[in-house]
Amino acid sequence: MASMQQFENFTASSLYCEKCKAAMPVRERLLLVLPDRELYDYLCTECGSSVGSREVTAGDKLMAQASAARRARRPLAPLDLLP
Repeated sequence: MASMQQFENFTASSLYCEKCKAAMPVRERLLLVLPDRELYDYLCTECGSSVGSREVTAGDKLMAQASAARRARRPLAPLDLLP
């Protein structure tokens, strides 16, 4: 079973665009940096319309950085021990 930490901070790769009438690839644009959070906008890569937004709090950002640091410190299994 996957831990909840894996899904706490993810970004969308495609969202439904009302103008294109289909799920389209999106890019994320940083809109605003505040002391306690960052605001992002998702833009359709085809027409440039805003199709969603995301807010990252300072706590979320710190948790993501800590998680990435833990993953970087994990030793890899030696190749001769792999099945």
